Amino acid sequence: MDNTPFVTGFGSTNVDLLYSGMPRVPQEGEEIYARDFTVQIGGGYPATLVNVGRLGIPARIQTFLGKDMFSRFAKAQYEEDGVIPLNLYTGDRMPVNVTSAVITPRDRAFTSYTDPVEVTDEHRQQVLEASRGAAVALVYRPFLPIYPQLRRAGTLLVYDGGWWEDMRLDNMADILEAVDFYIPNELEAMRVTQATSPGAAARVLAEHFEHVVVKLGGEGCLLYSGGRETVVPPLPGIKAVDTTGAGDAFLAGFVYGLIKGAPLPQAVLYGNITGAACVEKVGALTGFVTEHELLAKAQKYAL
Repeated sequence: MDNTPFVTGFGSTNVDLLYSGMPRVPQEGEEIYARDFTVQIGGGYPATLVNVGRLGIPARIQTFLGKDMFSRFAKAQYEEDGVIPLNLYTGDRMPVNVTSAVITPRDRAFTSYTDPVEVTDEHRQQVLEASRGAAVALVYRPFLPIYPQLRRAGTLLVYDGGWWEDMRLDNMADILEAVDFYIPNELEAMRVTQATSPGAAARVLAEHFEHVVVKLGGEGCLLYSGGRETVVPPLPGIKAVDTTGAGDAFLAGFVYGLIKGAPLPQAVLYGNITGAACVEKVGALTGFVTEHELLAKAQKYAL
């Protein structure tokens, strides 16, 4: 039996078509050529798992893939980056989310399409079986019933659900009680707790978690543990080009630290390094570090 630690998670696959270097968004009937173009897997847990795979940690994703060209591209990309995909989709349409992004010097515009898939009990059972034995599982709320079994078996549960308008402690109690780590950014943390600062939000979250991690964007990351608040600073000299996927990349570095048994400040530093690499390029997965580069930077910027 292979006992190599691995990371697992469900994530709906996004494929991003990125048109960058556009002077402006074209008007109806107008064609404008971009200076650069790339196709890649988009943000969310899929991007986190790809970054985990690039760091040399075995990763598994459960997702919905069809027979269309974008699904085939995503499957090949996962496998190339060391992520084992389990396809839960049995339909005949296109379950991946495809987004065309026009990126101008001022902002960006998006056009997207997907054919939504409803999560069923059969999907939950498939994800449970695929996740047994994982060192870390990325938690997705529709699969909440399966996580207690994984936790009892020793899997660490990590949740980064992103922003939603009605996020509050009272309507997130089920998921916050189910996980070991919740990784919000500062706006999400303040929204959930109704606090007026990241530090105040962390103190509220500390009533639910032994260790609290709050991402601060360009200001680094706040770690609240044992009644002490520590800010792990950002890497110096980072020129952010595109913050898309920064949180997903941070999560990959943080999970790497958990897998390796690193002290939490060190795991947060790993997250800062992977997040910084992401924002220096356009797209969620263009900028990244290898394990060797990660460890070299961690040594250079040791806490």
